[in-house]
Amino acid sequence: GETILLVGAPEKWGTHLGQSALLYEIFGQEDGPPPPVDLAHEKKTGEFVRGLIRDGLAAAVHDCSAGGLALALAEMAMASGIGAKIVTPPGQPLVAFFGEDQGRYVVTTASGDADKVIAAAGDVSVLRIGTTGGDELKLGDTRPLAIGQLRERHESWFPRFMGPAQAEAAE
Repeated sequence: GETILLVGAPEKWGTHLGQSALLYEIFGQEDGPPPPVDLAHEKKTGEFVRGLIRDGLAAAVHDCSAGGLALALAEMAMASGIGAKIVTPPGQPLVAFFGEDQGRYVVTTASGDADKVIAAAGDVSVLRIGTTGGDELKLGDTRPLAIGQLRERHESWFPRFMGPAQAEAAE
């Protein structure tokens, strides 16, 4: 498998749940301010990630701005059909996985290139958070989720949202 890196994140991976998709979709709340935007951080991190792509060191990249790290990892797993195992984050796992802090990217790289990427980062935060492989997504201490189940839930939400009559008419 490949090494999964979290680029541009604070030490605790994520710090900001205000106005997040998690608060709105799961808890029905629209609390707190949106995540602050630091344009200098965004530019520096974005340029580093583009350099990884240009140099062939990034196998896959996804930003974490909408839905947080968990959604980015789930979308990558569904798109590739490849699972991932993520270590338990420092601090509060809910905030680490669902915080929508800006300027963060998930980058997968060949395991042999991970140290090279980290060494090249300079003052850009690069954290080794997991590995790819298998057919499940495992976030820290949570139970694993099968990619097929994630894909089915992802693809079936709209027909469920529309209700039985509209779902049948769409078929």
